[in-house]
Amino acid sequence: MAAAKIKKGDSVVVRSGKDKGRTGTVLQVLPKDEKVLVSGINVATRHKKPTQGDPNGGIDRREAPMHISKVSLADPKDGKATRVRFETKDGKKVRVAVKSGETIDG
Repeated sequence: MAAAKIKKGDSVVVRSGKDKGRTGTVLQVLPKDEKVLVSGINVATRHKKPTQGDPNGGIDRREAPMHISKVSLADPKDGKATRVRFETKDGKKVRVAVKSGETIDG
């Protein structure tokens, strides 16, 4: 399995779809489905009927998973979208932003 270019806690920029251009933090990565969960992005609403456990019911808003190809890592320097490459520094494999050359982790 290839190394993950986007990880939990990363700041990402949405590249396409209804939330194009917005930024958020990755809450969860689902590698089997090739999807990510980003805070405040791709919010879906669900109408819940009142039940004994939840007598009020109401509208439930939560983030829905989106395909990993729709998001791109935000450059640590300027916050714009960038690609990621891997380099070895001090014997450790680190992620590097292609646009600015900044190290992302490490």
